[in-house]
Amino acid sequence: MSAMSARTVLLRRGEVHSPADPFATAMVVERGAIAWVGSEGAADAFADGADEVIDLDGALVTPAFTDAHVHTTATGLALTGLDLSTAPTRDAALTLVREFAAARPGDRVLLGHGWDAARWPDGRPPTRAELDAATGGRPLYLSRIDVHSAVVTTALLDLVAGDVPRGDAPLTADAHHTVRAAALAAVTPAQRTEAQRAALAHAVSRGVGSLHECAGPDISSEDDFTGLLRLAAEEPGPRVTGYWAERDIAKARALGALGAAGDLFVDGALGSHTACLHAPYADAPHTGVSYLDAGEVAAHVAECTEAGLQAGFHAIGDAAVDTVVEGIRAAAAKVGLARVRAARHRVEHAELLTPASVAAFAELGLTASVQPAFDALWGGADGMYARRLGAERAAALNPFAALLRAGVPLALGSDSPVTPIDPWGTVRAAAFHRTPEHRISVRAAFTAHTRGGWRAIGRDDAGTLVPGAPADYAVWHTGELIVQAPDDRVARWSTDPRSGTPGLPDLTPGTEPPVCLRTVVGGRTVYVRPGE
Repeated sequence: MSAMSARTVLLRRGEVHSPADPFATAMVVERGAIAWVGSEGAADAFADGADEVIDLDGALVTPAFTDAHVHTTATGLALTGLDLSTAPTRDAALTLVREFAAARPGDRVLLGHGWDAARWPDGRPPTRAELDAATGGRPLYLSRIDVHSAVVTTALLDLVAGDVPRGDAPLTADAHHTVRAAALAAVTPAQRTEAQRAALAHAVSRGVGSLHECAGPDISSEDDFTGLLRLAAEEPGPRVTGYWAERDIAKARALGALGAAGDLFVDGALGSHTACLHAPYADAPHTGVSYLDAGEVAAHVAECTEAGLQAGFHAIGDAAVDTVVEGIRAAAAKVGLARVRAARHRVEHAELLTPASVAAFAELGLTASVQPAFDALWGGADGMYARRLGAERAAALNPFAALLRAGVPLALGSDSPVTPIDPWGTVRAAAFHRTPEHRISVRAAFTAHTRGGWRAIGRDDAGTLVPGAPADYAVWHTGELIVQAPDDRVARWSTDPRSGTPGLPDLTPGTEPPVCLRTVVGGRTVYVRPGE
């Protein structure tokens, strides 16, 4: 990202969400950091020395959100390309494919994302023949909403080197990685940069000031990764912290990654029947896919710990999570538990956990990088999770409250483009989890989506509006601010000012979400809502 702003800015006549002063209405930013928060009356002393005075007119100022799991280029391609996430039927999806192909005659490969046959009446994805007809025989790659399987055309298969199944079933595991690599190789550098700019601009328009890019050889490419980091360093926008998912520490470091982590796959996803389970799926006669064993996990964690680099893994199913726990325990026995804990290794998704695995996360100092919108999209008695696992097993998914009670740090994200970059929606999904015992307070979810993301990269000095912290903040138009009573979970609310706790928007389902008016990163304005 561009250098911080050296200007002094006074914001006044608003509501500043700061633990330093729960009743603050004004804030001073100086040289890219928070210099002061306090009352309106005291703000007069700073007015003459400010380069800019912003009248908040009652708006709320919060720390900017951190989205702890993003695929930036894929997000941008979804924003600028073919999005099938709202297609209600297979026929509707095929119509969108046909229209997109007609509108993009010059694309070497047509790219689309977001289909979900589990939500269609007959549950069947498009066949290869149907896609061939819709595209006029052109190369097409369509990733499922979870990005762990895809359907493609014959013309794309003809571009793939190696043996890939040529039937109608969606491609998964290594076959999917192979066709995705072939499809993305056809994206020009200019297209890629356009997509990255679109994704970064979208993020700041949602009040996101930093994001964690989860890249890797099975997801994108080295050029994609380094190009994104370079773009984020050169142009105003969100901070981008990069993770490279490969067991090659030297490469991760050379590429500029904070860790050899992120989507380093131990398994796949529930929707694609590739998450690794102890017991078979309720709707398929197998237990999913395993990519790493405990010995490989242990070797990687030990090497990363000794090199001072974060390790991390994608693990969704209970068998995959147990593989990670077993491996990290073995690494701790080799290099020392204290060193493993200090490294703040990560587990992405961590959906199907047992009480024993939750306790192990706490013991090993692991950060759970989780996506509450998954539950909002796929949870509930009639959702995809219940169809894949049965209602009883599905009810154990995404146990956010148990993780927090055990002392496991949470960092919230979207896994965009799997679910949208929508931070208030993410907070709402955690607070109103479809399984009531997994709900956490709005305050806890908000903290996990702001300060939690910073802590996940080893920074304890950021993600909150206190003097000395980086001036990464967002300004919001919102309704009445409320304080959640500490003993009420999400059922009842308190507006008693004696609580001494900063208020947050009412996120009860059905209420309007806050609207982002301005996003600032390092004291530099990177987004202003049109008309403001």
